[in-house]
Amino acid sequence: MKLLYAIAKWLPRGPARQQARLVRELRDMVLLQQTQQLQQNHPNPLNRCGKKCFSQADEDGITLEIVRRLQIANGTYAEFGVGNGMENNTLILASLGWRGFWIGGEELQFRYQNSEKFLYRKSWITRDNIVELAQAASAGIGAAGIDVASLDLDGNDIHLVRHLLERDFRPKLFIVEYNAKFPPPVKFEIPYDQGHQWQSDDYFGASLASFVEAFSAHGYRLVCCNSQTGANAFFVRPDQLAAFQDVPQDLDQIYVGPRYFLYERYGHPPSVRVIEEIFRRR
Repeated sequence: MKLLYAIAKWLPRGPARQQARLVRELRDMVLLQQTQQLQQNHPNPLNRCGKKCFSQADEDGITLEIVRRLQIANGTYAEFGVGNGMENNTLILASLGWRGFWIGGEELQFRYQNSEKFLYRKSWITRDNIVELAQAASAGIGAAGIDVASLDLDGNDIHLVRHLLERDFRPKLFIVEYNAKFPPPVKFEIPYDQGHQWQSDDYFGASLASFVEAFSAHGYRLVCCNSQTGANAFFVRPDQLAAFQDVPQDLDQIYVGPRYFLYERYGHPPSVRVIEEIFRRR
């Protein structure tokens, strides 16, 4: 950032608001270039596929490449913790015509109708209710199983993942948020707290090594961490691993450290009308 402000001194003089906007745009350009370099130079070929559409960072492109390798067409998705519905990891799959469900604690910002193609359940998710919620939602969309699941609840994530896996909730691809502050082989996880709310600090979730241990107990393998932010990890079910022989085996070659820098602006801002159109035409 010091470099950005040093460069900003050479920008054309103008109102302070205009100067600040130019600095933000320059920052976005630097972040984009850094991300592209990380993607292209990463030893994991999946990282080169990173793209942002509806995800917070470059998770969408990685998801699409994994789904392509898994040869899933018209699949099913589930997401636990979706915010207001405008930015998450499975909206890209909804745009492809997949059917699925979301569960979260906020009101969705767009209009929707629950159906066998899409179902939203507003609920505070705990270890005591997550299995029941998932089973009811799966039945609501007529799904015998889930192809892609994503879970991001800023706290009890690893405890909820363990609970789901132990009760035979086993998607082909499972995306989770990890606490990237702790590099492998460090194992860290916060104790389960039903009422936990993230305070925008480093007390959340679990380290990548802890998630690897939890998933490995059920045969899952880590295949990618996203390059842009080092926040999301992608785990593949054991019966689907044949398509990932080119992915490094060494955890240190997959791990991405914390890069919690989000673009001030990436393309045009998301609109409610786009999301509503995706669900309307299904």
